[in-house]
Amino acid sequence: MSASDDPWAKWRKPEAPAAEAEPKKEFRREAAPEGEPRQKPENPWGKAAPEKRPARKSFDAAPVRAPRAEGPVAAPVEAAEETSLPDGTLGVRRSANASPRAPNKLPLRGGSSLRKPFAPKVAPVLPDTTRERPPRPEPAERPAPVVRPAIVREGPPPEGVRLSKVMSERGLCSRREADLWIERGWVFVDGERVSELGSRIDPTAEVAISKEAKFDQAKQVTVLLNKPVGYVSGQPEPGFTPAITLITPDNQVRQSGDPEFKPWMMRGLAPAGRLDIDSTGLLVLTQDGRVAKKLIGEDSQAEKEYLVRVAGEMIKGGLELLNHGLELDGQALKPARVKQLNEDQLHFILKEGKKRQIRRMCELVGLRVIGLKRVRIGRVKLGELEVGQWRFLRADEAF
Repeated sequence: MSASDDPWAKWRKPEAPAAEAEPKKEFRREAAPEGEPRQKPENPWGKAAPEKRPARKSFDAAPVRAPRAEGPVAAPVEAAEETSLPDGTLGVRRSANASPRAPNKLPLRGGSSLRKPFAPKVAPVLPDTTRERPPRPEPAERPAPVVRPAIVREGPPPEGVRLSKVMSERGLCSRREADLWIERGWVFVDGERVSELGSRIDPTAEVAISKEAKFDQAKQVTVLLNKPVGYVSGQPEPGFTPAITLITPDNQVRQSGDPEFKPWMMRGLAPAGRLDIDSTGLLVLTQDGRVAKKLIGEDSQAEKEYLVRVAGEMIKGGLELLNHGLELDGQALKPARVKQLNEDQLHFILKEGKKRQIRRMCELVGLRVIGLKRVRIGRVKLGELEVGQWRFLRADEAF
């Protein structure tokens, strides 16, 4: 086959004679003289060889390679000379190399993946309790408290009576309501507006309130509740429920002319008088200070009527003692009206309401109360109100 018929002739190298074959060169890099740049060796293939990507550098140290020198390649160096580096050649210390990384552990972003060296915990040094502690210094004596002399106001005592007290005594409102109305400018004394708290007036002066005060007072509600046994009338006790929780729309007995029940009506609603947890009957809750003062005020004359079921045998003359002649806590009781309806039922009418008064009165005459029901307060009766139900006080009712 001729050269023209061989398609691979131009790529095939001519065979060199064995005698002229050059010995295989050993490529060894040597350092270039100082000041001269390193040049790339000639490419025997005739084409530009692709540049290899540099090896991944460590952040701690980067190895520095010696530049290549031009000219003939040096002869192989003896094994003893390979351990020493020629002048001008830079080496890399082993301690400067990056430490190998765990195969499944990624470096931390933004910094080195090396952790802080482990520091063993040192046990706290406990104080030596065997040594005797020095005695504590005695506390310095506190100075005696300074007693300030009482301030004695010169001049005659202030004349008149507080306006709020006069309004409360006349039944216009409670003293708290009076202070609120005075502050708002709703009170007039002898035709002049009074808006300063603590003002004193002549007890015989004429006191009037504005339309705003009357409207504010008309919004106050009074509720009549038939309290069941097991509910406390006043402050809640542990394990028991206050009676005010029964004031809900579901328990209301609606009457003609009653206002619609609103949540704000519960604000400031408080019982006017107590009824024991094991008693039932009429309980009054009100927002009106006038009603509260009339029922539980110091000079209240409102009667409370009870039906009492008892057990035991009454001592001789016990009924007379119940009406008049008993005392509780060292104080004589006000006269009461007590009569016996049958063998186990008594009828009480009182004008005072000490704590568990009827039960303690019965114990003094040899009786034990097993049931108590309040059926009237003043001129307002319980009526046909069922246990647990409530209704508003009507406009035509008064205590």
